[in-house]
Amino acid sequence: MTQLLYIETFGCQMNERDSEIMAQLLGEQAYHRTEHPEEADVVVVNTCSIRGKAAHKAYSCFGRYRKIKEKNPNLILAVTGCVAQQDGAALLERMPYIDIVMGPQAIYALPSLVAAARREKKPQVATDLSAEFVIPPFLPNLAEGPAHKRFITIMQGCDNFCTYCVVPYTRGREISRSFSEIIAEATHLVRQGVKEITLIGQNVNSYGKKGATRQSRGFPELLRAVAGIDGLERLRFTTSHPKDLSEELMRCFVEIPSLCPHFHLPVQSGSNPILNRMNRRYTIEDYLAKVAKLREYRPDIALTTDIIVGFPGETDNDFAATMQVLETVRYHGSYSFKYSDRPNAKAADFSDKIAEEVKTERLARLQARQEEIALELKQAEIGKTVEVMVEGASKAPANQWSGRTGTNQIVNFSCAARLVPGQLHMVEIESACQNSLRGKMI
Repeated sequence: MTQLLYIETFGCQMNERDSEIMAQLLGEQAYHRTEHPEEADVVVVNTCSIRGKAAHKAYSCFGRYRKIKEKNPNLILAVTGCVAQQDGAALLERMPYIDIVMGPQAIYALPSLVAAARREKKPQVATDLSAEFVIPPFLPNLAEGPAHKRFITIMQGCDNFCTYCVVPYTRGREISRSFSEIIAEATHLVRQGVKEITLIGQNVNSYGKKGATRQSRGFPELLRAVAGIDGLERLRFTTSHPKDLSEELMRCFVEIPSLCPHFHLPVQSGSNPILNRMNRRYTIEDYLAKVAKLREYRPDIALTTDIIVGFPGETDNDFAATMQVLETVRYHGSYSFKYSDRPNAKAADFSDKIAEEVKTERLARLQARQEEIALELKQAEIGKTVEVMVEGASKAPANQWSGRTGTNQIVNFSCAARLVPGQLHMVEIESACQNSLRGKMI
């Protein structure tokens, strides 16, 4: 009997891919996706706790589902992701109407957990983290996600233990997938018509280097192998740790034509004392040297980053050093946040916290300057002709389309013809907005 599934996803690309996997798994049990949670037989909330604000967003949505469950007692409400792993069975004390609490490693057991919740009429908790965990094979007979572009998980977990971060405690230690399994999945997707693939993991630069899942071939070799699949137009990856960025990987931006010239390289802070307290294991000089080398190889590369403002002990001079990094690197974009204590993370115990009003003021200054730089970089594109992969019809008036450049810039352009997502077209850039470019198709 066909049943309906609704998934709400918070957080990163890893969570987005996990949600696709859960939909695939329940798809094997005749579940179909719905956009209306009140119609669903199963609701899954895939949470993020990387920062306090993200966790609060997840908690705030649970009340909506409680009301739906009151009207439909047969509804199964499952919570997964980092909040579920972090809080575990304690979630049930606060919200006893939840039926399933499962960590990221347990998502592959979702069908059996749903069955058990229905059969036993009691909550199911699956939050064990195993060092022996192996990412299961992909599901070749089921499609979930955009037809023209997909994420492929190549590894999960993290061994870096940055002092602000919960990932090693919520996703476990670093685990790499089999090289051959990744190539098999990528090949299958391209044969199904996928034109762009993004390889994802907490630290893709260290793919295959550690532990029981150590691979004989590293990340640059994996990139070359995926890029060699006939029919793949674009290849991307995220996220990278600067300490593991090798020159061999930098050369890939020159030597692999389908590898997009966009690199997300989190800096977190421009101050060496703060980087040291964060346990980032590089200096700002190391970071800037790698940026310079990247631009030697690929001058047109677009760089984006992550920045934490107001880390414990951050002085005015430390913050000024971070602002200087914006001026030196000139990022195309940044994800910037105020520091917040996270459970289990070492920095939660640091005593020299920064006042909230200081964090707020610093973040506002940083974001304002970053927006100015991003707009300046977009304005520099005016008059150029760029290759754009069609995403779909724009929200603008009729005959307007939206796509992305290789540097991951959104371009809105006009075309009277009917276009298909995944097509590549040349577009002349005519104007720049804060978050996008506008142009006309050549």
